[in-house]
Amino acid sequence: MASKYLNTMLYQLKEAFGRRIGMIDYTGYITSPGNPAEIDANVSVILSKCEAASGAIHYLGYTFLPVETRGKLEFVSFVEGEDASAAKFAEILTISIDNMRQFYDDKFDKTNFVKNIIMDNILPGDVFVKSKELHLAYEATRVVLVVRKYDKKDLDVFDVISGIFPENNRDFVIDLDGSTIVLVKEMRDGMVFKDVEKMARSIVDTLQTEAMVNVIVGIGTAASNIRDIARSFKEANIAIEVGRVFDNDKRIVNYENLGIGRLIYQLPTTLCELFLSEVFKKDSIDSLDQETLFTIQKFFDNNLNVSETSRQLYVHRNTLVYRLDKVQKITGLDLRIFDHAIVFKVAMMVKKYLQSNPSKM
Repeated sequence: MASKYLNTMLYQLKEAFGRRIGMIDYTGYITSPGNPAEIDANVSVILSKCEAASGAIHYLGYTFLPVETRGKLEFVSFVEGEDASAAKFAEILTISIDNMRQFYDDKFDKTNFVKNIIMDNILPGDVFVKSKELHLAYEATRVVLVVRKYDKKDLDVFDVISGIFPENNRDFVIDLDGSTIVLVKEMRDGMVFKDVEKMARSIVDTLQTEAMVNVIVGIGTAASNIRDIARSFKEANIAIEVGRVFDNDKRIVNYENLGIGRLIYQLPTTLCELFLSEVFKKDSIDSLDQETLFTIQKFFDNNLNVSETSRQLYVHRNTLVYRLDKVQKITGLDLRIFDHAIVFKVAMMVKKYLQSNPSKM
């Protein structure tokens, strides 16, 4: 059971009853505002009495009401006092705790089920049956967002994201390893991917402004049924990895917008190296200085427009032409020709990909 919500409820009921209250689970763990010392010192005796009782018992000036499931003690609620009001309060407290316990046990089962799907720990044929048992809609459009924290700051990202997306039976926030949080979001009627990207932005901004923690959010494509969230999860992970290689300034990366980077990321390393060796003469690409590379990037950003690029670089048109001629002489590619520009662009991305994985070089 979520202890945060249990503690909040116990505190509110304590204020309403005007008495000390709490619960003891079957292991003897006590949850109570104030944690009464007399109960803590006698918890084993209390559990023994409750296991032997068929109803409420009075002990140490408290009323204890045990709850059993299939003849086994689950928990004990207690209220200060041995009068009729204490008995009535104990009944109200017991019902409240039991309802919360059932909700969170149910929520835990559903969350565990969703986690098993995205981690491929459940057979595809069992997904439909299990979703029906848990009363989860099988045919519903969902999207997976993966939030990856690279900062070493001690912050529970899971708690922050859970606070942004309140508990419900449609959306799930799952902590994989403390640094990777998965959000499975059901897309309601009228919801589009712009709304999903806004959610991702709210996660990034909240963590940045409130905790100064940088994260990258990967977004997978929409899954039409709950089984396909495993695919959306894989896509969101790929989006993060590809984004770190080709757009490392981006904090939000959508799998659908990866373009050529997605293709390059999935190519065998040997094929990438072969491509580079065929496109460029030996060491020719390494002979291009940073100024030339920056000029090329600006040229690409301006759709191979010489006039606009020279204006943005504050250089004469002839200076830009000279630099492009220099690139052609070194690499054999004239970037003013569309096909040559594509080859060069892809080759630079392939090189960047290989450099991001030193073990593959």
